[in-house]
Amino acid sequence: MSDPLKLAIFDCDGTLVDGQHMIISSMKHASKKFNIPYPGDEPVRRIVGLSLLEAISRVFPQLTNNDHQVLKEEFIEHFQYLRILDDYHEPLYDGIRETIIELNKMGVLLGVATGKSTRGLKNTLLNHDLHDHFITLNTADDGPGKPHPSMINVALSDAGVEKENAFMIGDTTYDMIMAENAGVKSVGVTWGYHPEDELKSSGANHIIHHISELINLVKL
Repeated sequence: MSDPLKLAIFDCDGTLVDGQHMIISSMKHASKKFNIPYPGDEPVRRIVGLSLLEAISRVFPQLTNNDHQVLKEEFIEHFQYLRILDDYHEPLYDGIRETIIELNKMGVLLGVATGKSTRGLKNTLLNHDLHDHFITLNTADDGPGKPHPSMINVALSDAGVEKENAFMIGDTTYDMIMAENAGVKSVGVTWGYHPEDELKSSGANHIIHHISELINLVKL
């Protein structure tokens, strides 16, 4: 009998690419435009991975739902503006491209589950010429955001892979909890936005310090 299909589902920001400078810049811009005190960079890093509206509501809990929506629209507009500037980009973390190519060669199916918008995710993957390596892309535009298991469930359905043969790879506690909620293995990465001890305490099944470690992990 042939080996069962395996699926590796990646978070994007903080796992595949480092986009924190663009996220922080856009949040600063939006809050400044509407004369709202900016809470600092660390609270903003903490919410990377959530859907944008949920993230803004956590950063600015004192504001109304309407204020959150206005901030969201301004954030998106500024983020799209930054994309066209030479000084702003979302670099891949070390070894990401090589590992994705190797996983493809091994026959591992690949997906993404992210708090980014669909447009933002596709732009990021196209900019790095990685779009064609993924068979399922799931974003906050498609339904409930993290840590709801919906994005993983859709990815499993798209790929035709059983839960026990799937891995969720991410840098935040939201990713680890989402994986547990969906019943798949969770892999916490230490180069992103949440510290290793929090990844472990939120249920990470595995911790890796470089993306290349994932290759041997999926062979187990």
